[in-house]
Amino acid sequence: MIEVIAPGPYATVQDLGRPGHGHLGVPRSGAADAPSLKLANRLVGNPEGAAGIELTFGGAVLRFRHGAWTALAGAPCPVALTGARRGAPGMHAPFWVPAGGELRVGTPPAGLRTYLAVRGGVDEPPVLGSRSADSLSGLGPAPLAPGRVLPVGPTGGLPPITVDAAPARGQAPDALRVLPGPRDDWFAPGALAALCAQPYEVSQDSNRVGVRLLGRPLERARGGELPSEGMVAGSLQVPPDGRPIVFLADHPPTGGYPVIAVLAAADLAAAAQLRPGDRVRFRL
Repeated sequence: MIEVIAPGPYATVQDLGRPGHGHLGVPRSGAADAPSLKLANRLVGNPEGAAGIELTFGGAVLRFRHGAWTALAGAPCPVALTGARRGAPGMHAPFWVPAGGELRVGTPPAGLRTYLAVRGGVDEPPVLGSRSADSLSGLGPAPLAPGRVLPVGPTGGLPPITVDAAPARGQAPDALRVLPGPRDDWFAPGALAALCAQPYEVSQDSNRVGVRLLGRPLERARGGELPSEGMVAGSLQVPPDGRPIVFLADHPPTGGYPVIAVLAAADLAAAAQLRPGDRVRFRL
């Protein structure tokens, strides 16, 4: 059992989401930075899709009622642990939290989302096959709050922990790669070039649904709205103000604004780590 003393600014339970329900209006959801959750799970011997805790801007304090192996990956944070016989644990390596120990996760100096995996996984009841909290639809467990107690799954059938540490992810790419979108013809000639010509600033209104960007508006060639059509994570949807939104894990399954471009799948994790005030460029 893990007791939430303080969740930080925003923390949720996440696994790899609930794919296959878009035709029912249910987004996939899941960890915004899936590679970091997978890494944290591998470090403690879990299947990559086990549920963990996604922390936004760190700031969490968690008390472990029973001893457990844990690991942190994603945005690097200072970490402190009470009751430990050794020094403070670090990122990207498994460490033991003794019974009654309190894990304190500080604020990351860069990046946005940090993932905590516990051996056995967070054992919240699944909804449509996933333990992920979906901030758009409300499916899955509620965001963490003080006093919440999270169950941990059994560990008896798991393989032994064999990874001592993993290298931290390298620096974020200098530009996020994009492919032309399905509705790039709705924009004025040169709009894709304009998208890639100058940096955008990440708005404070960003969340798990999408990264809102501030910068030069993209000019439309056609007015009006589309009938709603399917959307994928990484879509750069452009509302009437001309400033793109990069859809993340909790994006709606359909939308009526045109999509000028779509992120390369390999760059989704980097987009999920953008924080308000960051500047981001795109490359076609």
